[in-house]
Amino acid sequence: MVRVALAIVLAALIIACDRNSVAPADQLLAPVGPSAAITTTEDVSTVGPHATQGRLNVFVNMQDACDPVTFNQRGIACARPGGVTFDQFIAGLTQLGFIGPWAFTPSTATVEPGQTFVATNRGGETHSFTQVADFGGGIVPLLNQLAHVPNVAPECGALQADDFVPPGGTYREEVNHAGNLKFQCCIHPWMRLEAVSGR
Repeated sequence: MVRVALAIVLAALIIACDRNSVAPADQLLAPVGPSAAITTTEDVSTVGPHATQGRLNVFVNMQDACDPVTFNQRGIACARPGGVTFDQFIAGLTQLGFIGPWAFTPSTATVEPGQTFVATNRGGETHSFTQVADFGGGIVPLLNQLAHVPNVAPECGALQADDFVPPGGTYREEVNHAGNLKFQCCIHPWMRLEAVSGR
């Protein structure tokens, strides 16, 4: 009976969001490394291309579906109505290694040097939009374990307070060279974006 209920929850998560999962709910998701203290960042209320000195911004939404009641009970700040309970989050991540509603959209992009990524947190949890040389784990060991990324991306170990983006906040990252670019959330390491930067 429990397996059937879990299968239904997981199927709903996959259909709704098509992505990742987590582990035992009795383990805290306490970050290690830099404090998750957040500074206020600029809010972008409209999504779409906007000209900045003749260049177009590339907009990215950071999303999640945390349930404030059950996440806040675990000491994990969540500021949004309803959503995936903490136990469902852990069960899904344990099963899949990712949770679909926790994602960057789009997850791929084509950009040019001089353009700026404008990543806005439209979810209820804090996220980061961190450029990394290679995808890896983040600052929460339990989530790294469940997402099967035990090796922490070095860039995630060097975060500053203003790298954390609260719900409604925005983070800007200018593209300054051509090549393949990778961005991830250093809290939820399956949240990723790959971009190709032309000349």
